[in-house]
Amino acid sequence: QVQVVESGGGLVQAGGSLRLSCAVSGRTFTRYAMGWFRQAPGKEREFVAAIPANSGKTYYTDSVKGRFTISRIQNTAYLQMNSLKPEDTAVYYCAADVTSELGLTVDEYYYWGQGTQVTVSS
Repeated sequence: QVQVVESGGGLVQAGGSLRLSCAVSGRTFTRYAMGWFRQAPGKEREFVAAIPANSGKTYYTDSVKGRFTISRIQNTAYLQMNSLKPEDTAVYYCAADVTSELGLTVDEYYYWGQGTQVTVSS
């Protein structure tokens, strides 16, 4: 059974940094496309960043470009978040999938973590 476990959320002041981690386990010798999404209260879950199964080109939503960096070591993904803003406050979810090389939308991911809260105070 595939498990996706996030860690690293917390409370930080505006301008600060956090690093989220996501570990995918359960299927040996499988590489997953991995992505980060976030959901603020009253809003839909939105794409943040993605990295392909082959660790190629990474993708970001415009609002985080230049501030966030997604990376991976095998099936553990990281999201380094710098220059955080209050509008980055949300529950951050990690997602993984084996049926596609890369996913940029919620519907392209099958496996999801429980989420980790990121709160940025002004």
